[in-house]
Amino acid sequence: MRQEATKNKRAFRCDLAIVKKLWPGQVHEIQRESLKALCREYQFSVRVGDLQLLEGRWYVTHSGLVRLSRRNGCAGIRVHPVSRFCNAEAHRWVFKATVYKSSSSRGFVGHGDADPSNTSSVVRGAEMRVAETRAVNRALRKAYGIGLCSVEELGYLSSPPERIGGKGMDSVHSNGNGSGTGQPRLRDKLCLLVRKHELDPSLVKRYAADFCGTEALRDASRDLVEAFISTLADEAAKDRAALVCKLNSYNQLEEVKS
Repeated sequence: MRQEATKNKRAFRCDLAIVKKLWPGQVHEIQRESLKALCREYQFSVRVGDLQLLEGRWYVTHSGLVRLSRRNGCAGIRVHPVSRFCNAEAHRWVFKATVYKSSSSRGFVGHGDADPSNTSSVVRGAEMRVAETRAVNRALRKAYGIGLCSVEELGYLSSPPERIGGKGMDSVHSNGNGSGTGQPRLRDKLCLLVRKHELDPSLVKRYAADFCGTEALRDASRDLVEAFISTLADEAAKDRAALVCKLNSYNQLEEVKS
């Protein structure tokens, strides 16, 4: 028992160190205590992508829920579309998922829906997969008593990992700006800002390239990208109208050049 407690404390300290690097200045006493409880009760781990901190709140990921079900010996998950609520032409899908915690379980049911009105624009055409994932997440959260909302259930963040970034935003994998650990990447943070403040992604891209002094954002160093994201967040929070004017100036410059 003592060895297990020591192991858990060590794992939490490791997670906390990673959290402070991923979300500097965002981790306060409430977030730390919540993380400690989640690690202790569910064995969630930030370093393997089970949790994400968004706007001061912890959210569980699909991969975190699946790993939790495996640790607890889940017997199976059944998923199927609810045909009467689906409309392929309108890209509207509804799925029903049933999680069986054991072979004798009667099942825990969850439903998930997705259409263009409650998903990010970057997943147009993938609403069916989003709805399926949401249904599975809700069923797993019911089965294992998870009060946290899942990342994939957030409409403005729902997107396949390989496409996060949105139309008009460059991929920033090349210089270490991305992450293969399932953690939030700089590109994700930038696109969250774009969606949150309803900014034009193509103009933000031009502003970023000008700020970093590169032809494209993917060519910038990680430090420069971090500095740009911080600057953009500050400008949007202080005076969005002024920021929009600044962004529009890049469009005017492009028109003059052409």
